[in-house]
Amino acid sequence: MTDPSPPSSLVENYHDRTASERHLPEKIVFWDETLRDGEQMPGVHFSTEEKMRIAGVLSEIGVSVINAGIPVVSPEEAKSVRTLAHAGFKAKILAAGRTVPGDVEAVINSGATHIAIFVAASNVHLQYKLRMTQEEVLQASVASVKRAHEAGLHVAFVTEDTVRAPLDYVERLYKATVDAGADRLVVSDTVGIMTPLTFRWFLREFHRRVRPKDWSVHCHNDLGLAVANTLTALEEGVNAPHTCVNGLGERAGNTSFEELVMDLETLYGVRTGIRTERLFELSQLVEELAGVPLPPNKALVGYNSFAHEAGIHSHGVLRHTLTYEPLQPEVIGRKRLFVLGKHTGKAALIDKLKERGVVATDEQVKALLDRIKSETEGRGKGDLHVLVQNHRDHFVNPGIKDEEFWAMVRASGIEVPHEPAASKAPVAAASREAGH
Repeated sequence: MTDPSPPSSLVENYHDRTASERHLPEKIVFWDETLRDGEQMPGVHFSTEEKMRIAGVLSEIGVSVINAGIPVVSPEEAKSVRTLAHAGFKAKILAAGRTVPGDVEAVINSGATHIAIFVAASNVHLQYKLRMTQEEVLQASVASVKRAHEAGLHVAFVTEDTVRAPLDYVERLYKATVDAGADRLVVSDTVGIMTPLTFRWFLREFHRRVRPKDWSVHCHNDLGLAVANTLTALEEGVNAPHTCVNGLGERAGNTSFEELVMDLETLYGVRTGIRTERLFELSQLVEELAGVPLPPNKALVGYNSFAHEAGIHSHGVLRHTLTYEPLQPEVIGRKRLFVLGKHTGKAALIDKLKERGVVATDEQVKALLDRIKSETEGRGKGDLHVLVQNHRDHFVNPGIKDEEFWAMVRASGIEVPHEPAASKAPVAAASREAGH
């Protein structure tokens, strides 16, 4: 079906022209956040057994570090972290905690070998969320890092909102935690406001000031730049990128694991050590257990990523897959699909008939093609509208609904008016929209 000519003779590879400008680390440590930040996506909850299933596949395919969660969140979360920590996975099991003694002790007691100690760094977080001074945050950070280090844990120090914090304070804070025993430093773009060019500048400045030996980035996708910014960080020598399978995570999610891996493999020629042929299997497992359907057009793992309907595209792919595909679907455990519909062309239809050795005349093919187009265009969209509405109904507010909440309040013996005060309603609505 396809021309066996090597890709190098068919397409120009301009990535080679910029190779000298990249400073990729010798080894990339994939730090996966699916079970922590991914689970913080509204409406997502993983049981201990589900976390075990996901962690098992992550470990098997080559992920180095798995964040199992924050033990102080709940007894169930503490149980999950303990279970994963003692499961014998090849991947290192990490648990997270704030710069609070109880959080650090919970991680120490969990059996996890790695800890991520996190605290906010920007002035807006310090003033309005923590209500602490820079010096108070620094002292709490140093004490927490020192305690974890003395307990024998591998310590990663993380600041939220790093890229919106004063650089002089960032420098002082990170240097103090390194002196206290931090092994790895994590820079966070917590609300996804970096562009690749600006992030490159920030990371270079961070490196110049702090001189990290082992460092990470944690990028959010609020403006659709998480993967691009993480690639920029790797080009600057960052060695431990944070990822989430399917790009799950708070709000618009985090750096997509499968996208980052395949960008490195396909565009940079980096052998990541990840078993890429199992990426789709992993994606589907997380889709099922998280209950978050993949967008059909999601890069690589979306169900349309290797599907072709348009006649020109189908014809091209049938001649050579490089015409409209950047990589072979089998590389990530996928299969190519030709969809019959309004835009189908003659070549795809003839190829479909060949599946059963059917030979048809030009007239028969044309008649069949006309019938397929007419049938497709004549179909109603009632079922699709119901599907979309059900999806919206669930994900607009996937947590405890208002009526459920107030029923719980009344069941707790608290007297509540049946209707909220009019003056309070806009505030409540605004709080929900803000994610509070």
